[in-house]
Amino acid sequence: MAQSLKISRFLGIGFLVGCLTLFAIACNGENETESTASAATTASAGNYSSLAGDVKVDGSSTVFPVTEAVAEEFSKVAKDVRVTVGVSGTGGGFKKFCAGETDISDASRPIKQSEVKLCADEGVEYIEILVGLDGLAVVTSKENAFLGAGVTKKQLGTIFGAPSEGTIMKWNQVESSWPSDDIDIYAPDTDSGTFDFFNEEITEDLGGARADYTASTDDNVLVTGISGGKNTIGYFGYAYYIENMDKLQIVPVEGVTPSNATVADGSYVLSRPLFIYVRADSLREKPQVREFVRYYLSDASIPLVGEVGYTSVANAEIEASRALVESTIKG
Repeated sequence: MAQSLKISRFLGIGFLVGCLTLFAIACNGENETESTASAATTASAGNYSSLAGDVKVDGSSTVFPVTEAVAEEFSKVAKDVRVTVGVSGTGGGFKKFCAGETDISDASRPIKQSEVKLCADEGVEYIEILVGLDGLAVVTSKENAFLGAGVTKKQLGTIFGAPSEGTIMKWNQVESSWPSDDIDIYAPDTDSGTFDFFNEEITEDLGGARADYTASTDDNVLVTGISGGKNTIGYFGYAYYIENMDKLQIVPVEGVTPSNATVADGSYVLSRPLFIYVRADSLREKPQVREFVRYYLSDASIPLVGEVGYTSVANAEIEASRALVESTIKG
């Protein structure tokens, strides 16, 4: 059941993007196909010499490695464009985005209705682009001797859920066969889309997450804390585990370890989509933003998603996103 629900979620995203694309193509006819082809040509040909100015990005620490990698490659061909990529967490990024402070918002979850309203109140129109898939990694230290065998969603709920705050403080309170050592938790703070996703999947039905843990938006802080103890536990994007696998031990969930294959097919229960949100007016009025987004979706950049440790989306999704960008530019 969990697998079919997860696959349906990803298919639902594809269906939404596809519907938007079909609507755009119906409105623009043959010109839309030509525009999409032109975007791909522009990205591959490298016609960037006339571009200048800033592209401002902020948001998810999970999506950050992808956007940062694209920005680094883009700076090699568009030398007079400065792309700044901040990490305020998904929620923090949307606050800046809706306030008009950024052109693009990295997000490790779909935009919330409260954020949709915030942007609408500020007159901010945007498009949503699916850029990759991620498995949220549950990790512990290399020294831990029992979590490597794996945990269940129920056990994660007991460890991280609000009812456990101040009461479930020892590992043997979760499972009697586990040691009597203190539970030492390092996890994202409440501005993080990773926190939101984990809460939705694991702790929401328990009344939310416990607050007595070390919280940070910076995944590097979490890596340091988790790897520096013994019976620690935490979670963040799978790419950060890949970057730090020499320091950390992965914890299977429901008997499945995250990987490109298990994330793509939905068999890993903590799989999720990754997005960028782009202001429509920035696409239309700022050539440097327009070309950066085209470059993000170009054949040159798509492999970067896999290189930083995430799972690429299907080619049909990329084509749909390209068409959506071009239809938005046309207005």
